[in-house]
Amino acid sequence: MTVHEILADIHALEQELLGLERKYGVRSEIFFAAYSAGEEPEDDAWVLDFGEWASIYRTWLARQAEYRNEIQRMQRNAPSLAGLVRVAA
Repeated sequence: MTVHEILADIHALEQELLGLERKYGVRSEIFFAAYSAGEEPEDDAWVLDFGEWASIYRTWLARQAEYRNEIQRMQRNAPSLAGLVRVAA
């Protein structure tokens, strides 16, 4: 994936996370810490959402790491913002 594709993916994932945060009233990092520690949903109807939420959050974390790594790689070759900025058409 290119850095721009990774960033687009991050933004799409963030929109999904935001929807779940609004639905359940808790930030994703708080949810994920509790979910990872084995906390179960209060309501059986939430099980599918919680599984999906955790999956989306894991993917978001992975994409964030990919993005940081790619930016660091690019900055080794050109350590300025000028080589990174691209104006959307």
